Amino acid sequence: MAGRFAPRSAPRSPVPRQAAADPAAPREAAALTREWTPPGPLDLRLVLGPLRRGPADPTFRIDRDGSVWRATRTPAGPGTLHVTDRGGRIGATAWGPGASWLLEQLPVLLGAEDDPEAFRPRHRLVAAVQHRRPGLRLLRTGLVLESLIPSILEQKVTTDEAYRAWRLLVRTYGTPAPGPAATLFTTHGLHVMPDARTWSLIPSWEWHRAGVDAKRSATILRAVRVARRLEEAATMPLPEATARLELIPGIGPWTSAETLQRANGAADAVTVGDLHLPGIIGHALAGNRNADDEEMLTLLTPYEGQRHRATRLILLSGHTPSRRAPRMTRGDIARL
Repeated sequence: MAGRFAPRSAPRSPVPRQAAADPAAPREAAALTREWTPPGPLDLRLVLGPLRRGPADPTFRIDRDGSVWRATRTPAGPGTLHVTDRGGRIGATAWGPGASWLLEQLPVLLGAEDDPEAFRPRHRLVAAVQHRRPGLRLLRTGLVLESLIPSILEQKVTTDEAYRAWRLLVRTYGTPAPGPAATLFTTHGLHVMPDARTWSLIPSWEWHRAGVDAKRSATILRAVRVARRLEEAATMPLPEATARLELIPGIGPWTSAETLQRANGAADAVTVGDLHLPGIIGHALAGNRNADDEEMLTLLTPYEGQRHRATRLILLSGHTPSRRAPRMTRGDIARL
């Protein structure tokens, strides 16, 4: 679920394997900058937090001063974006072939097209969190594949397993981020995820080493073969975008919702099929920790059109049921 918890600064940890620099990549160019004034309160950590896949995500970093670093593959090529809150104004610096695209899309990324005023809380808990978190806006990256692939990796495994797979694969097959971020973080620099062709060329034993089973790796391979068509979903209305993604065998409602929440800023994309979410929503809104998807959707009916936003607010409330059973068993197919 995108934005399940309020993000925290990432601890620094050693790199398991350093990716070699791409000899075809252009030399570091001068940085481009931009300032933007958001239309209302904006909390960078809350807005951009859903893009981070674990505390050691090689494509994302929250610095000690609260600024955010993001390495991504744009339609114009790799790019690094550094975003800082300057007391009501947002300052951004970008490097690489994708720098201009990243700065042009900065307002959209930070929720300029989102409309928090359209949301009307129907529960006291939701109203209280909305009041405490005025800086929450729903981001929109406009990039489908970068959210789709890690969402596929998260299918039916623990988050630790999925984060490890994403980390190993990006550091091994991605490229160092343009600009200073590749070396600024001395223990593990930022990396740009591989392009579609590189994903398609990863050998089976490397998927296995990263702990990714054949079902998930096959789904990723099917997706990257039609990457251009999938990227078109970023400009589609939610029903059409969902249908486009779910044409790929192995991509169902859970994965499409997780992807479109980030790529499209879809305020109504509900994560169904999640192991924990129905119980959290049921507990928060009806005192029923055993709620299923059907009951969750019924409870969210008053928020039709804004169900993803309602879910994020509920998750940020911290009003979750206490654990009463062992966590999902972690597997490690790399040892088999």
